[in-house]
Amino acid sequence: MLSTGLPQGAVPKLERPGPLRDRVYEALMELITTRALQPGQHLVESELAGHLGVSRQPVREALQRLNTEGWVDLRPAQGAFVHEPTDEEADQLLTVRTLLEAEAARLAAANAGSAGIAVLEELCAQGEKAVDADDVDAAVALNARFHAKVMELAGNAVLAELAAQVDRRVRWYYTPIARQRGRQSWIEHRELIAAIAARDEQRATAVMRQHTEQTRKMYHDREK
Repeated sequence: MLSTGLPQGAVPKLERPGPLRDRVYEALMELITTRALQPGQHLVESELAGHLGVSRQPVREALQRLNTEGWVDLRPAQGAFVHEPTDEEADQLLTVRTLLEAEAARLAAANAGSAGIAVLEELCAQGEKAVDADDVDAAVALNARFHAKVMELAGNAVLAELAAQVDRRVRWYYTPIARQRGRQSWIEHRELIAAIAARDEQRATAVMRQHTEQTRKMYHDREK
């Protein structure tokens, strides 16, 4: 265990080539969205630089960018800390997610072919296996892939672009409740696949709306 509380082996390897500051940014973003770096955790530039094998300058630049985007809080005389989202922030983000995902489900029901539906079924099967194995990281990643595939099948590039902007924050909010959501989440995914396969746009919209609203409710209830 590192002094910052980062699990051994959790630090991603920096991909090359590309500007170093961008690679450091992506590495820190991944650690934050997967909650390897927890909300409220103090981020020490020198320690992060050591873990990533870089100088402090690209770490400082990455932290400034993450601060601008709302992932990190820079506090005078205290340093950098992973942002702690408020309930209002989570509610606003997850509400927007429901709107985007519900429309994507409707369009997927109208447009998806058998090959796309087969991919959804395979992702669902993998997600169920991850739940059975209590592999939360895999379940979170597969959940993101499942929803991204529905968005792809919707066939609306603008909708997909908007969804991509909130995807990482959705993962951030979903991770702490992934185990609690467990198999029920994948049961709901199965219901969605059935609606899409039946080309039932109304049903697909309703299932997705209920599915995403359940995640939002569970996030708010997680500590109550």
